[in-house]
Amino acid sequence: MGGVLRDSGFHVITASDPLEAISLCKQVLFDLALLDYEMQYLPSSHLVQEIHSLEPRVPVVLISGRVSYPPVEWCFADAHFGRGTSVDDLLETMWLLAGSKPDKTVSRRSAAAWSDST
Repeated sequence: MGGVLRDSGFHVITASDPLEAISLCKQVLFDLALLDYEMQYLPSSHLVQEIHSLEPRVPVVLISGRVSYPPVEWCFADAHFGRGTSVDDLLETMWLLAGSKPDKTVSRRSAAAWSDST
C-alpha cells in the first residue's frame, strides 16, 4: 500500500504497531492517518481516539479486509473502507481529507500509514 500512496503523491511514514504509531504521533507532524482495522495490542477505535487527542485536526481513515465491522469500531474515524473498495475511492477520500489534490508542482502531503505487520 505504501508504494501506491507514494505514487499518488503522499509522503508515507509507517509504524508496525499501534504503540509505535502513538510514539510517532508525538514526534512527527502529518496530514492524515491511515489505519488498518486489524491490529494487535490496541483496538483500532482506541488508536483513532488517541490520535485525535494528540492531533485533533488530523483526519483518520480506517481500512479493512472485512466487508463490515461493528460501528463502534469506526464511528470515531473520519472515513472507513472495507473489502471491495476501489483504490481510487480510497485515494480520492484521502486527498479530500488531507485538504488538497495531488499536483506534481506542489510539495507532497504526509500520510502516516499504520498497520500490524504480524
